[in-house]
Amino acid sequence: MDSNADRLRRPLDSKPITPSLFAHFVLRTANKQALVDWYCTVLAAHLVFENDFISFVTYDDEHHRVAFIQMPDLKKAPDDAWGLAHVAYTFADLGQLLATYRRLKVEGIVPVRTINHGPTVSMYYKDPDGNQVELQVDAFRTKEEAAGYFHSAPFAQNPIGVLFDADKMAADYEAGVAEEELLRRP
Repeated sequence: MDSNADRLRRPLDSKPITPSLFAHFVLRTANKQALVDWYCTVLAAHLVFENDFISFVTYDDEHHRVAFIQMPDLKKAPDDAWGLAHVAYTFADLGQLLATYRRLKVEGIVPVRTINHGPTVSMYYKDPDGNQVELQVDAFRTKEEAAGYFHSAPFAQNPIGVLFDADKMAADYEAGVAEEELLRRP
């Protein structure tokens, strides 16, 4: 069965290699079904597999993007505990972000904070366990322009950003205000 091709030397690269993509994250919870329902709603995802212990959901061709492990005796971490601050998802354009905002608002899911960071326009939500999820859109046409903003005076003076009214932005978008204007940080 061994061929010469099977015995070719394949030296491993010694320099650092970055991952090719972010695959998934897993949440431990005492309330699995509520999280499954919330993430399926927010991400327009679907259930891939589920049993009493674990559920997997995805929103694209990846086999799973989020998993939920049921652990009934877990307790909520205090707000002053170390841990993950949030996960973020990027939409293709401002119209998609605002349409998602409107769709979720009808479902009773509203952001806890809406902020124009400069490089992104972002809406932060809390899932039923209090984990934060950022839905965002890039504010610049290229990744290079966005990265450049991190080296600007406005970003140095305020690296967090400026709050905005999502309903007003959605109305302005529908009224035809230029997307570039709506994405620009005040």
